[in-house]
Amino acid sequence: MAENSLAANVKPIAAGAHVTAAAFLGDVPLFALGDGTALLLDAGNEKRIVLHPDAAILVAARADKRLITGGDDGRILAMNAGGSVEEIFHTDGAWIDALAGRDDGSIAWSSGREVGARDPQGAIKHFSAPSSVRGLAYTPKGYRLAVAHYNGATLWFPNAAAPPEVFAWKGAHLDVTVSPDGRFLVTSMQENALHGWRIADQQDMRMSGYPAKTRSFSWSGDGHWLATSGAEACIVWSFKDKDGPMKKAPRECGARRARVSRVAFHPKALVIAVGYEDGWILLCRLTDGAEILVRKPQSEAHDPVSTLVWADDGRRLLFGTVEGNAGVLAMP
Repeated sequence: MAENSLAANVKPIAAGAHVTAAAFLGDVPLFALGDGTALLLDAGNEKRIVLHPDAAILVAARADKRLITGGDDGRILAMNAGGSVEEIFHTDGAWIDALAGRDDGSIAWSSGREVGARDPQGAIKHFSAPSSVRGLAYTPKGYRLAVAHYNGATLWFPNAAAPPEVFAWKGAHLDVTVSPDGRFLVTSMQENALHGWRIADQQDMRMSGYPAKTRSFSWSGDGHWLATSGAEACIVWSFKDKDGPMKKAPRECGARRARVSRVAFHPKALVIAVGYEDGWILLCRLTDGAEILVRKPQSEAHDPVSTLVWADDGRRLLFGTVEGNAGVLAMP
């Protein structure tokens, strides 16, 4: 267990509601909350903005310098660091199930089987997936979207006439991610496993053995490692070689008697922020397994870490929990 501690460097924040997501908009930290509001920390001052009145924020993502939120009211909103809000899209009331954003301002969302993609100029294209969509992610290069659904995943070019490319694997696929170098497509599955494909030739890769579903994964900055939740340790797979993790045992770090709920790789170092279902947070160094304590909850109550996100420069870490506890870690 971690003997060193950065707990004194954490500013605790009473978010007051389930923390759906967190993000940095430039230097401004903010939290998207399950009660339909956003909490901004501008120059250390807390500011609350109602985004979805009488509705919950189900999903949220950063797109360039705006926070994108989707609610059970069917609305997709974009808010900047100053608190200005724009409605991007609204359904006929169907819930927003997934969101993705990228640094050029592109936004994607799903509601049931329907997927929408809005480019930086504001043009919106639509695509009907084979079944309900649970996960979305942009590829690092090109205007292309990865879509997770039942029996596989699809890569879709919203602006291309070519048909979407389907990556088939039987079962329910939940979240989706693409490696930073664009070589690998990975999904989490209902069956307590990950499934991957080498995009160039659709070579399958199965990563199993989890005691629970993986609902959080994060790539190292160099794209060589994928950290994942779903076990009583952070499970880290190697993707450095052309065959990815095949025939390689994963690494483990941060082993505790509590399941990992969220993971976030530091943007510049081989250090992983690991959040647990009991509210603990550790920093784990992949090279030697060293651990540093970030948060040890005051209470023994079950309060899973629901979000972890680093600032782009790696100097600050935001966290939030299911019960509305949050904080900002300032690295020394």
